[in-house]
Amino acid sequence: MHTPTLLPWLLVLLALLPTGLMAADRPVFRAGAYAENINPLKYPVSVNGGFSDRQARAAVDPLHARCLVLDDGKTRLALCVVDSCMVPREIVEEAKRLTTKATGIPASHILISATHTHTAPTLTPVFQSRPDKSYVETLPARIAAGIEKAYKNLEPAQIGWGWADNPRQVFNRRWFRQRDLIPRDPFGGTTDQVQMNPGYQAKGLVKPAGPVDPRVSILAVRSAAGRPIALYANYSLHYVGGVEPLSADYFGAFADRISGLLGSADQKPAFVAALSNGASGDVNNINFGSSAPGPRKPGEQMRLVAHDVANTAMEAYKKMTFRDWVSLDAACEDLQLGVRRPTEKDLARAREILARVKGRELRGAEEVYAGETVGLASYPSTVPVALQALRIGELGICAIPCEVFAEIGLELRSRSPLKDTFTVSLANGYNGYLPTPQQHKLGGYETWRARSSYLEVNASTHIVAKLLELLQQVQKTR
Repeated sequence: MHTPTLLPWLLVLLALLPTGLMAADRPVFRAGAYAENINPLKYPVSVNGGFSDRQARAAVDPLHARCLVLDDGKTRLALCVVDSCMVPREIVEEAKRLTTKATGIPASHILISATHTHTAPTLTPVFQSRPDKSYVETLPARIAAGIEKAYKNLEPAQIGWGWADNPRQVFNRRWFRQRDLIPRDPFGGTTDQVQMNPGYQAKGLVKPAGPVDPRVSILAVRSAAGRPIALYANYSLHYVGGVEPLSADYFGAFADRISGLLGSADQKPAFVAALSNGASGDVNNINFGSSAPGPRKPGEQMRLVAHDVANTAMEAYKKMTFRDWVSLDAACEDLQLGVRRPTEKDLARAREILARVKGRELRGAEEVYAGETVGLASYPSTVPVALQALRIGELGICAIPCEVFAEIGLELRSRSPLKDTFTVSLANGYNGYLPTPQQHKLGGYETWRARSSYLEVNASTHIVAKLLELLQQVQKTR
């Protein structure tokens, strides 16, 4: 008598098993992206980025919160790049709270950063710009909506990362110069040894006061069928400018260019490119050691730089290996750091200067910094600084809520326990410039005490140490 084989019955039983049990040993990596428009709903609106306030009455190009969500089957991460000069911690925390409520992604696993365009609505009261109340109130929900839509777009995906160098667009803007040619600081001092933005081939220039980081780092995801989903890039260039507000600056032009180069401009779901700001606190697009270039049309320099950086990103993209699955992790911690508060003597001098102003707009560095001195008087003696480390496979991302000097980003990369690491500045809040202790000794604009530069002199040392701990923590979960 013939005995029926058991194989067909086993196949039927396996087919009836719950999907979760079948997939337990082979998790599916997923990714989703979305770019949420965050243009103001009314005008005029105050614009950050200068000593004086500016008012924008229209948008030259759209502003976005560019969002990417990653899911390894167990852990989810969200990365969001906002077209803003800086986003204060209060807005970030509310956006994260709303995102967690909608998606379940914990706040510790959400990275929200500003591009540092100087042509976006004011969110942080620095110098004479004041935030528009209605824009501040509505922005957290709009950022959270973008991340939630990216979350809803999650689909099976492949992921890769890589980098290529572009030294053509980054120059250290702090220069050693003959001491008697360096202007007084706004507090009346003459101790500065370096000058920011001294001018093309200015008399007495010696050499730049620090390094640059030429690396263009990219993280990219595509669908299982190979359709581009998103590209998240990082480059250590302050901003470019040369265009009227409102504008996403070269960060937005980069995103448009990448979309075109990948042939994904009209696809659905929409492809999303984002350029985060790296360690660029002392770096800009101007080589003061050379002669001045010819005149540019509005927005021309912005587009030239964006296209060049996008081409470099594509060099990295073409060499990149995509993986079907990687693990994810994140860690964050507040670090309590000291504030360089003004003394009573500082305040007396500042108040005397402001008394002469008699209600008009502040003019010149001395008056502006007198206003900053009075503003800092209400700051506490210490502040919490939000630090975060993300791990995506063997890639590490450090997030710092400051305008980070290039040498700090280079140090974090060289000392990271992960194979490749980059730093996102202006992330999860805003705590001003972050020079090294040695750069503090040299003086210059980025070190001048203000609401844009107030952390203790040794802040970078403590921040680097803590981030290396967090990188070790997420590295151990691989």
